[in-house]
Amino acid sequence: MSNPKNLNISDSWNFKDESVKYSIKAIPWINETVVRQISNSNKEPEWMLELRLKALEIYNKKTMPSWWPDLSGLDLSSIYYFAKPEWSGNNKSWDDVPEHIKNTFDRLWIPEAEKKFLAWVWAQYDSETVYHSLKKELKDKWVIFDDMSHALRNPEYQEIIKKYFSKSIPLADHKFSALHYAVWSGGTFLYVPQWVKIDEPLQSYFRMNLESWGQFEHTLIIIEDNASAHYIEWCSAPKYDKNSLHAWWVEIFVWKNSHMRYSSVENWSIDTYNLNTKRAIVEENGTMEWVWWNMWSNTTMLYPATILKWDNSRCDHLWIAFANTWQNQDTWAKVIHIWKNTTSNIVSKSLSKWWWISTYRWLVDIKPSAVWAVSKADCDWLMLDSISSNNAIPDIRVWNSSSTIAHEASAWKINEQDLFYLMSRWLSEEEATSMIVNWFISPILKELPLEYASEMNVLIAMEFEWGF
Repeated sequence: MSNPKNLNISDSWNFKDESVKYSIKAIPWINETVVRQISNSNKEPEWMLELRLKALEIYNKKTMPSWWPDLSGLDLSSIYYFAKPEWSGNNKSWDDVPEHIKNTFDRLWIPEAEKKFLAWVWAQYDSETVYHSLKKELKDKWVIFDDMSHALRNPEYQEIIKKYFSKSIPLADHKFSALHYAVWSGGTFLYVPQWVKIDEPLQSYFRMNLESWGQFEHTLIIIEDNASAHYIEWCSAPKYDKNSLHAWWVEIFVWKNSHMRYSSVENWSIDTYNLNTKRAIVEENGTMEWVWWNMWSNTTMLYPATILKWDNSRCDHLWIAFANTWQNQDTWAKVIHIWKNTTSNIVSKSLSKWWWISTYRWLVDIKPSAVWAVSKADCDWLMLDSISSNNAIPDIRVWNSSSTIAHEASAWKINEQDLFYLMSRWLSEEEATSMIVNWFISPILKELPLEYASEMNVLIAMEFEWGF
């Protein structure tokens, strides 16, 4: 994705739009009044309000899991749980978007990206969608793409949403799962019918603009038999002096002989707590691919999981983390092999400097019925100083004797001879280091579309300009 206006990249991610006015802004704190206000504002059916109230009850009873990173700096009583910008809604034309919000997304290059290669794009600002576009040929094939809150108001979609919503990630999964279901707003609803194969990426942008803000989007993706899609989500937030919370849930259902790739590019500010749970259920001969890129944030807890439910299903978990200065990245790939000939591949790449803590957990659970399953995990760390911490916590459970497991982990530093060689070719130390880092993460970077990979290279270079 090019930068058509020759903008400063760091400014494009870390700016604040203080001109936005809000027609609804819930008080900080979470209680039944706030939950009902969210449900009423979204004009939801009664069953969703009942689900929210049940989740709130669970949230009030649940305690924090003891194995999580330290969240003592996150004050949940000061978080705003819902905000509706004026003029929000599913604007079908870019010209319909208010100028001040349009300027925000212009700086993130949404219209340029859509013109070049996207099948569709939509943008969420805080709790509400401000722009939505879908190519006509996909509409004609009965593909559904909508803002999740807007889709729930459509009587034609309510039955299928109710069938799948909260079915892969239960309300009581953990405390923040209950919180999410109580206050969720926005997100993506994607439905791809049988035999429909979408070759171009589908894309959403999520922007957190408010101070002390909580964004709780919910993404529900259903890929029917013999269908395929590639969905990409971009997230960003400006830097404030107060902490914000991003608790994003993703549920994906991949049916027989189908293929789904889910890519996520997250570039948060240092005061954002990024707490995500994502889960896919894959049927016979189905394929699920996760591609993650995570930068910045105060604390990231990113926990994608795949359940290989039937014969010959497979998944890939590919992850890159890049941050510094007292940040804590705690991520987890979880794969459950249930039936025979299932395959999983886990690849993690992380870079660390300046007291950064990187923890990668992975659980591979091969059930007795998953005969002849194959699983491989490969985790690599590139340490750019001697004071950061990198941790690998594997949990491998094999309940039959016919399956194959491979596990590899490595940590290394930049070779001084390689650095000297590149600098002798008229590269600065920052440019030489950036080149080595790009080589290190290239196995995962190449899985993104070219426009996105190019953007990632720019962001990496920016890190070194800032003295990473």
